[in-house]
Amino acid sequence: MSVLGHIYIIDDDASMRSSLARMLANYGYTTEVYERAEDFIEQSIPVSPAAVLLDMRMPTMSGIELQKKLNELGRQTPIIFISGESMPHEIVTSMKQGAIDFLFKPFNLDDLLKAIVSAVEKDKLIFESVAQSLTVIQRYDSLTPREKEVFALLVRGLMNKDIAIELGTTDATIKVHKSRVMDKMKAESLQDLVRLFALLKK
Repeated sequence: MSVLGHIYIIDDDASMRSSLARMLANYGYTTEVYERAEDFIEQSIPVSPAAVLLDMRMPTMSGIELQKKLNELGRQTPIIFISGESMPHEIVTSMKQGAIDFLFKPFNLDDLLKAIVSAVEKDKLIFESVAQSLTVIQRYDSLTPREKEVFALLVRGLMNKDIAIELGTTDATIKVHKSRVMDKMKAESLQDLVRLFALLKK
């Protein structure tokens, strides 16, 4: 059976942790279980594609507090909240902070699986976006300082002759720099170059 994704289960209820882990394993997911939010922060290793099943109410650190901490740490794994009881403001806060879904215990199995599929798909997209950004950064780092200047002026819409005036050089020299920028950035057009520049600014 191929692995569909990795699910982190964080819940202070031992029976809930074990039943969720067993059930998800039967559906083709790998799982890790944590009793406390602090344990997850200290011990978990980020993998992708993945999702977090997170209990809202836990003794030492709540689900909302963990979600906020993960956002601060740059951990972008999508979160599905599971809760026996929650106040409306907690639900609103969790969604504003980027939660994928909010399920009340006892939840419907189909609803849980749909939420997990959605969360894992989102994580795949996040991973692809990060990987693409890293590749673009590597290409950008290969540019010389002058090529970086030309790149920045090209995406502002300046023509070759205007860039030459701006940088105090000749039109022919700018054409050479532009060609090298396009080649190193693997851009087919100026529109491509603008899109790549936007990725660098994320």
